Amino acid sequence: MERRKVGGSELEVVPLALGGNVFGWTIDEAASFRVLDGFVAAGLNFIDTADVYSRWAPGNRGGESETILGKWFKASGKRDQVVLATKVGMDMGDGKVGLSKSYILRAAEDSLRRLQTDRIDLYQTHKDQDPETPQQETLEAYDQLIKEGKVRVIGASNFTAERLAEALKIAADTGLPRYQCLQPHYNLVERADFEAELGPFCLKENIGVIPYYSLASGFLTGKYRREDDLSKSPARSTNVKKYLNDRGFRVLDALDQVASGLKAKPASVALAWLLARPGVTAPIAGANSVEQLDDLVQALSIKLDAEAMKLLDDASA
Repeated sequence: MERRKVGGSELEVVPLALGGNVFGWTIDEAASFRVLDGFVAAGLNFIDTADVYSRWAPGNRGGESETILGKWFKASGKRDQVVLATKVGMDMGDGKVGLSKSYILRAAEDSLRRLQTDRIDLYQTHKDQDPETPQQETLEAYDQLIKEGKVRVIGASNFTAERLAEALKIAADTGLPRYQCLQPHYNLVERADFEAELGPFCLKENIGVIPYYSLASGFLTGKYRREDDLSKSPARSTNVKKYLNDRGFRVLDALDQVASGLKAKPASVALAWLLARPGVTAPIAGANSVEQLDDLVQALSIKLDAEAMKLLDDASA
């Protein structure tokens, strides 16, 4: 199976990341284990989570996804078959938030404990949201964690091109670790922000691109076509509602057309489109069941021809 390097790092991943935000939110521990087992059995190796997943769900405090992953690693013995990515910086409550060196060092220990592992393969700044902390201090924290063997590679999420460029310059000037990848909000119905500046910048700087919300919170699966459909998944209805418009329906029509010709699912085609975009390393997608997982995995075997790419590009422009 194809593997792609994460930026200029040593990490090599099958180009589809399993999104861990569903673990302990829309699926319980047992269902999460089934999806994780199916994911590895299909030959995939890249799992993305965050310390804050899924604090937003009623009754949750954050750390639920990492905790389930840790239990699965212990029960399955499959830690060494996985490139594990998690994130730091979002508000965990009780003052646990930000990108200061002292907080990152503490948060990393908390994540390692929940994940029941001795290292994080890809540790990512979840959001560039701490104006009180200089970027150099954040990179110094990562430098210490890498030297201690607790982190292998670092990445960024939700950065502007300007701030990412600043971080890369600091790394170059000081010898501190360099962000090797970026997680942007990017998919067939969310193109403009990424493609304007971030996309070209990442290509120029060899920054791997790992898009989140690759299926637009499920909209690109085709299961939401009118407002009545939002009741199928109340947890995601707020995110999906904004796509129920002429442009969104145009994209779904194009997906349907391409999927029909390939005897594939719209979700598989939407991911295949991302996989064919310049600089994209591995889109992130979540699965609530092994059946949904099959649709994601199918994307890896789809090669969209020029006609299909143009149809999707034009519909989503």
